Amino acid sequence: MEVGFLGLGIMGKAMSMNLLRHGFKVTVWNRTLSKCNELVAHGALVGETPAEVVKKCKITIAMLSDPAAALSVVFDKDGVLEQICSSKGYIDMSTVDPETSCKISEAITSKGGHFLEAPVSGSKQPAETGQLVILAAGEKALYEEAIPAFDVLGKKSFFLGQVGNGAKMKLVVNMIMGSMMNAFSEGLVLAERSGLSPHSLLDVLDLGGIANPMFKGKGPAMLQDNYSPAFPLKHQQKDMRLALALGDENAVSMPVAAAANEAFKKARSMGLGDLDFSAVFETVKVLKHSS
Repeated sequence: MEVGFLGLGIMGKAMSMNLLRHGFKVTVWNRTLSKCNELVAHGALVGETPAEVVKKCKITIAMLSDPAAALSVVFDKDGVLEQICSSKGYIDMSTVDPETSCKISEAITSKGGHFLEAPVSGSKQPAETGQLVILAAGEKALYEEAIPAFDVLGKKSFFLGQVGNGAKMKLVVNMIMGSMMNAFSEGLVLAERSGLSPHSLLDVLDLGGIANPMFKGKGPAMLQDNYSPAFPLKHQQKDMRLALALGDENAVSMPVAAAANEAFKKARSMGLGDLDFSAVFETVKVLKHSS
């Protein structure tokens, strides 16, 4: 199976590598073409433009940083729209708002192409090990055609119906995750300031009803001020913002998520945007030290 892949950031690179390891023929493109070199060393081909990748491959996957990037790859000169047609499928796995996803879908289908949104739950390590959760919506036939690739990229795929539902599900998931990370950060600082061992707190949490992989995986690194980016904080804040907009649209009160978003914005103002989203911990530590 031959697949195109647009976007070789932290996630896209890992996902492309997984496809190559499992015998897929992969043609890659990235805005900075030098980022393709490592994939080429593992057997990938390179497309000079998104249009070139779409022309060559029956199915093209995109994994881009934000709505603006997702739109530009489709609509700009030498973009996806220039080569999409009835024999081509386009799968956008970026995390965007539902409106962006619907705009891309309408443009693709107006040219006769087939569209699926398929954002993922999971960061760098699940991407590297093929343990992502795939949240797909759109054309069911394209979803079924893409299952061999999804089975390599993820541990579970969901088909959620019409375009927009995948984006909404991803924003809800990331809103919960961001809110939890803020509460977790506050708890670690509160434990330490109260004279408790934050390492003991991690052990207690891991044995209780709120045990979860995020606390277990992120906690020890946070206590060592290690924020190597698995999911950059600037992207988490973008997702919080988009989730809050979804809340506004549906008249849902979200005071916890709104407060968490402010903490992520504070972290970005501190220059932490390119670090892991767990670096929001630093905003609590700053408040602690200044008090």
